[in-house]
Amino acid sequence: MKNIVRISCILTLLLLVAFNKAGMKEYKVKCVVIDPGHGGKDPGTLGKFSKEKNITLKIALKLGKIIEKNFKDVKVIYTRTTDKFVPLRARANIANKNNADLFISIHCNAFLDTRIQGTETYIMGLHTSVSNLEVAKRENAVILMEDDYEENYQGFVPNSSESHILFSLYQNAYNENSLKLAQSIEYQFQNRLGRKSHGVKQAGFLVLWQTSSPSVLVEVGFLSHRQEEKYLSDSLGQTYIASGIFRAFRDYKNDIEAK
Repeated sequence: MKNIVRISCILTLLLLVAFNKAGMKEYKVKCVVIDPGHGGKDPGTLGKFSKEKNITLKIALKLGKIIEKNFKDVKVIYTRTTDKFVPLRARANIANKNNADLFISIHCNAFLDTRIQGTETYIMGLHTSVSNLEVAKRENAVILMEDDYEENYQGFVPNSSESHILFSLYQNAYNENSLKLAQSIEYQFQNRLGRKSHGVKQAGFLVLWQTSSPSVLVEVGFLSHRQEEKYLSDSLGQTYIASGIFRAFRDYKNDIEAK
């Protein structure tokens, strides 16, 4: 019996080594799914004159066009291209069904203190502060608009802190690459665009949890901040943001494929 187990382990290791050698030689970032947050009956965060769902869609479409222009070998898929409501689980399913190599979800932030501004990029993980938890709770609350959400999300309660604590203990198998992309995005925002960066953070986002690929959720700015709302609503500002995310994607793609 011991010999059978030993032989099985050796064969498994040999298969993994062979697979890794073949995979590393041929691995390419071929498909990216871009997810404009919210939409339809879910407006997301509201500014003085803007809605999150409209801003995220415009940035997402700009980002996709830049990727397609510069990388003919990359397939770009959107979770929505119009103002329509898409359940969180459906967004993740789009990525999984298309074997996405990356999932980028775009959102806008808000805070009671209207002086707060800047960007932050999240990966799946354990939230380390109350503010991280509040962002996750706000973004996850959209499932209340879905039918049978308790069944579809395994009893998850978006307004419960305890539910988030248990849920966020889940660690995504793709966190290392997710972190690499998230750090690159925030680097671009801070050093190329001159944006205030709050850095890379972790929290339990349902849309990231259900994707089977490296995934990030980008909060591109605060609609509760007067000047930042103007910047995010401006076409040129949206182009700058999309360009920053693109450069991070480009650097990530080149680095991953080189390895």
